[in-house]
Amino acid sequence: MRFAVLASGGGTNLQALLDAQAKSELLPGQIVLVGANVPGCGALSRAEKAGVPTFCLDHKSFVGREAFDAALLEMLRKHAVEAVVLAGFMRLLTPSFLEAFPARIINVHPSLLPAFPGVHSQAQAFRYGVKVAGCTVHFVDAGMDTGAIIAQSAVPVLDDDDEEALRLRILAEEHRLLPQAVRDLAAGRLEVRGRQVFTRPL
Repeated sequence: MRFAVLASGGGTNLQALLDAQAKSELLPGQIVLVGANVPGCGALSRAEKAGVPTFCLDHKSFVGREAFDAALLEMLRKHAVEAVVLAGFMRLLTPSFLEAFPARIINVHPSLLPAFPGVHSQAQAFRYGVKVAGCTVHFVDAGMDTGAIIAQSAVPVLDDDDEEALRLRILAEEHRLLPQAVRDLAAGRLEVRGRQVFTRPL
């Protein structure tokens, strides 16, 4: 399965995917394209270093979400992309884009959804005083972090934690969980029944 990864920032989750691909750990999936909406973001340089084709569409250059997503979709179709991974991509996708990849768009989010959707989730969790935080890989729908959950990993909040320490431990789990979900999607192991996602055995 041919994947595009979309990002807006430094690209550490992208790097985890690129590292897994270098070890043949994403098969039968393959990252064939990396796109960004922020010119010069770190994700682009990571992909270029790995030899993966890249593109950047600055969303500020488009009038509305529909126009941006139409251009995004055109780029993905040019590279025969079959599935999409959002790895720190700070955009909500329109229904027309979602319909082009039914049950083939996944996102990684740094909280145990449905708790703390949106941005700065680790800081939200820390300030709320939770005892357990974590991360979620989920299918993408039209809402903000509301799609069916594929996998989650819990991270305890330690007594001596600060926001940065907690963020880094959650990030390490994101790096572990996301390549696994990409591989399972590529292998056709994920079965969606309503809001439930089941992983078929190998």
